[in-house]
Amino acid sequence: MATIYKICPAALWQTALATGAFAGTEVDQADGYVHFSTATQVAETLARHYAGVSGLVLAAFDESTLHPPIRYEPARGGALFPHLYGMLDFRLALWTKPLPLGPNGRHLLPELAP
Repeated sequence: MATIYKICPAALWQTALATGAFAGTEVDQADGYVHFSTATQVAETLARHYAGVSGLVLAAFDESTLHPPIRYEPARGGALFPHLYGMLDFRLALWTKPLPLGPNGRHLLPELAP
């Protein structure tokens, strides 16, 4: 099982839980796919795109349970990032945890499985 991670504003995640639908963040919708990160990419994704942003959650997913299948496509410096071209069934999340900001302004990450 490969675990991949979705960074999301907590309010948007709560709306998905309440309504039963998650179409992705604004960036996901603009790009036409749901952005994920691998365990080794989460910290850099947070630093590049969410620096100093509070009120985020991190959701873990077993990529084999997502449909359509995840595509790994090149992004920053040619690194392959997982993308989902479809609706994300948030109920498939293995867990969801808050991403609080530490005293240095960086997000405090839980332990991540590869």
